[in-house]
Amino acid sequence: MESSKKVVNSWCMYDWANSVYNLVINTSIFPIYYTAVTANEANSDKVSFFGFEMINSVLYSYALSLSYLLSALILPLLSGIADYTGEKKKYLRIFTTLGAIACMGMFFFTSDTLEWGIICVLLASLGYSSGLVFYDAYLPEIAPASMTDRISARGYSFGYAGSALMLILSLVLITFYESFGFADKGDATRTVFLLVGLWWIGFAQIPLRHLPSNVFNRKPTGRILLNGYLELKKVFLALKHQPNIKKYLLAFFFFNMGVQTIMLLATLFGTKELKLGSGELIPVILIIQFVAIGGATLFARISDWRGNIFSLSLMIFIWVGICVFAYTITSVNEFYIVAVLVGLVMGGIQALSRATFSKLIPVDTMDHASYFSFFDVTFHISVVLGTFSYGFIEQITGSMRNSTLALASYFVIGFLLLIFVKMPKNQHAKT
Repeated sequence: MESSKKVVNSWCMYDWANSVYNLVINTSIFPIYYTAVTANEANSDKVSFFGFEMINSVLYSYALSLSYLLSALILPLLSGIADYTGEKKKYLRIFTTLGAIACMGMFFFTSDTLEWGIICVLLASLGYSSGLVFYDAYLPEIAPASMTDRISARGYSFGYAGSALMLILSLVLITFYESFGFADKGDATRTVFLLVGLWWIGFAQIPLRHLPSNVFNRKPTGRILLNGYLELKKVFLALKHQPNIKKYLLAFFFFNMGVQTIMLLATLFGTKELKLGSGELIPVILIIQFVAIGGATLFARISDWRGNIFSLSLMIFIWVGICVFAYTITSVNEFYIVAVLVGLVMGGIQALSRATFSKLIPVDTMDHASYFSFFDVTFHISVVLGTFSYGFIEQITGSMRNSTLALASYFVIGFLLLIFVKMPKNQHAKT
């Protein structure tokens, strides 16, 4: 196991690299740009996508759902191949390149190229979500069990700091667009999409250079596709005798539905339900990022004190309160309160979810990518169903507020399942 400071920091730099996509594209600037571009003269939120008429926000949530579904379908086999060949870094590079190039392709997304924009969103999201499997799979290889929670939190903290910096730079570019020679804010915003892609692929070269290759010195002997499948099958069969992993994945499936849906669609909620403009939304997003850095560290320390399950359960209770409160909010100040609460638990629950699963993986296995493929496929499918159900409930009820109550129920189910998970004592984790 390689756990040098240089390797750990290089691993954390991947979060610095790819988190700008999640914040600037998924969470902040792109949803605002998308809402503006897809509005029409009749002040309607209906758009035509390949001849099908849909609500703009529903189309966007469905596109995200499809990207995560595609990722869930292809990743298990690729992770098996990566474990068999020892080439996690190769697949990390492939999906990073796909995501970054698609992100840069959003530069050409205008009101006349809706289909192109949605395709780029789909491919960029696919690259982002798929790369995480191979990135996450490095965690048990570079972090001793006693430091897993803190190193996972450090990775997310790098991501929040880097993405906040990129968001600030983007806001300066958009706000003072004339000083930078742009004709309007739209041109400046589309340039931001280009810069995000360059940031992503540029800083990713640090981990791609310094992360170890073929840690266990695997020597593939041919028939890579078949042996990759057999590697995955071996892990799948092993899971039958690992009830705590199965219980944890089921719990994670439900509470992650709520977490990721809120993160992906909160900005659309602010623009549609509260009629907030970018001047009110962007400060909220920045608040979330900086609070999340402290939140990730705080709940890692709580985990050291009382154990992973206690720390996760505490955060889930807070998430339920956020959903119920969000259903009732009507003002900007109330939205700010929600933002602070989201930031507090957003970093903590993501970092600790990953670290907890890492501790549950058998210490004598070499198939980390295959194990993490089950974690990340669970992650992806939960995003698919979470974003789809959010959009579907909005479509049939006419209000995003009703969707927030559904998210609260997902958190409750996740908690009820999580309390039955027992952490292994030999992983320095408390129950």
